[in-house]
Amino acid sequence: MIRCIAIDDEPLALKQIAGYIKKTPFLELEGLCESALQAKEMLEKFVIDLMYVDINMPDLSGMEFVRMLENPPLVVFITAYSEYAIEGFRVDAIDYLLKPVSYSDFLKSANKVKTWFDALQQKPTEVTSNNDFLFIKSEYKILRINFDDIKYIEAMSEYIRIHLTNTKPVMTQISMKVIEDKLPENRFMRVHRSFIINLSKISMIERNRIIFDGTVYIPVSEQYKSKFQNYIDKNFLT
Repeated sequence: MIRCIAIDDEPLALKQIAGYIKKTPFLELEGLCESALQAKEMLEKFVIDLMYVDINMPDLSGMEFVRMLENPPLVVFITAYSEYAIEGFRVDAIDYLLKPVSYSDFLKSANKVKTWFDALQQKPTEVTSNNDFLFIKSEYKILRINFDDIKYIEAMSEYIRIHLTNTKPVMTQISMKVIEDKLPENRFMRVHRSFIINLSKISMIERNRIIFDGTVYIPVSEQYKSKFQNYIDKNFLT
């Protein structure tokens, strides 16, 4: 079961989301909060896996609340304004729901959350590595992947996809955390919940997005923005 709380200053909207959570078999409602401050208290007392967070709240917005949390649970933002979607993904939200929320949209989003949650619970596959390459299992084979050949790594539910130069991507069933720990820190960096990049393969940076080959745009999320900016500053020619 995925333990949830819902945060919204509108009682009717809060009641609706609570009803949707109760209708969904793999979700468990732990509490309802009418403000971010109430939610913070709940997070301190209980183990919460998922938060449904209204963005537009007085005193402290949902976006500000999530940003202030050191280790937030999975987050789905709820908003009446679609322009908040991009901003939501910058703080590593799994999804966002646009008001008025239908149950079909809620269930589609909940299934997306479940995919993420199940992947996080899986026991990771062992990866062997050294300073120049690593071995991974893919399609019943053990493949050698040279670090120089990796452009970036993308999370794909319970899998990762390793994008390579001059060959097709390779998929393997391990977590981003496992692969991140095996990569040399001076050559690779996590810039988003879903992306690890090879720093030497960056061709351009534009509006908090890293551009590969002029066609692939990878966002830098708020969680990793400071670390990435430090890397840019150290290598910036003025």
